[in-house]
Amino acid sequence: MTFAIPPLSNLAALKPTVYNADATQNRTVSAQVRLVVVTPADDGQRLDNFLAKSLKGAPRSHIQRIIRSGEVRVNAARAAFDTRLMLGQTVRIPPIRLAAKTQDALTTKFDSSVTAIARKAHPFPVLFEDEHILVINKPSGIAVHGGSGVAFGVIEQLRQCGVSPFLELAHRIDRDTSGILVVAKRRPALVALQAQLRDSVWKKNYLCVVAGKVDFLQKDVKLPLLRTETADGERRVRVDEVNGQFALSRLRVLRKTAGYAELQVRIMTGRTHQIRVHCAALGLPLLGDEKYGNYVLNKTLKSQCLKRLMLHSTRLELPHPITGEPLIVEAPRPNDYASCAQALLPNLS
Repeated sequence: MTFAIPPLSNLAALKPTVYNADATQNRTVSAQVRLVVVTPADDGQRLDNFLAKSLKGAPRSHIQRIIRSGEVRVNAARAAFDTRLMLGQTVRIPPIRLAAKTQDALTTKFDSSVTAIARKAHPFPVLFEDEHILVINKPSGIAVHGGSGVAFGVIEQLRQCGVSPFLELAHRIDRDTSGILVVAKRRPALVALQAQLRDSVWKKNYLCVVAGKVDFLQKDVKLPLLRTETADGERRVRVDEVNGQFALSRLRVLRKTAGYAELQVRIMTGRTHQIRVHCAALGLPLLGDEKYGNYVLNKTLKSQCLKRLMLHSTRLELPHPITGEPLIVEAPRPNDYASCAQALLPNLS
């Protein structure tokens, strides 16, 4: 079963809202400070996602900036971008001012993204679905949601396909990572899934191909990670023994040669870029990793077989969020991953 992207003619309604223009200042301006009370529909949602829905068309980097500056308040107090909102809380949303040319560029970028997506019509293989949740096998190269320079992500595509009146991401995986992605089709399921994540209930396994000599068969990597942001809002993560958060990855070697290895990784914590940074810290960078990888090697391999980040979410075990029954979902290696892995590790089955 797959979902295909609807014709471009059906996507016109997706253009971002353009705020009323203040011609004297050549700016687009929201009218005034707004105080928005969190409703049951938004209970448990992250602050940045809540603002992204409330400030349609505003870049994700701008949303993060107004949160960091303290212009956004939750019950009159400063809050982090990943703060989970609670029913009845009041969110202060400041006036948003974007230069007119920025708004024009945003609209152009959005239209360009929609055109490209409609032309390619990416299918999303369904791994599991019932009335509460949808689990898909996300391709590499597609962001899970719009924002941070991406106007039209997986969740927007699924919504346009009319999968369900309610659709929200239960978690995220990086744009260039492929594999299992869980989407809630009802609010109670979303709340339950988020609670499971907070309590580290999920068992998530990944496959990755790394460069370097691997001298172990199994290894626990316990290196604390600190997430930072560049001036333009790009996320970066590094090992930091003093200020970092606890992170644990369990590595197992599946296949290896003198220069490459395929690893199975179970992440016991869900830190941003955890597998990529942990492997790089061991001197085993993931192939195709443009942030933490080997730039020269990646460039060389691109002319041979490397077309993507070699990281794939392959198996997820969790209790069903409503029934509590054990649920195991598996996503086989995608073709673009498998072909490169086979070329570098010929004994890969």
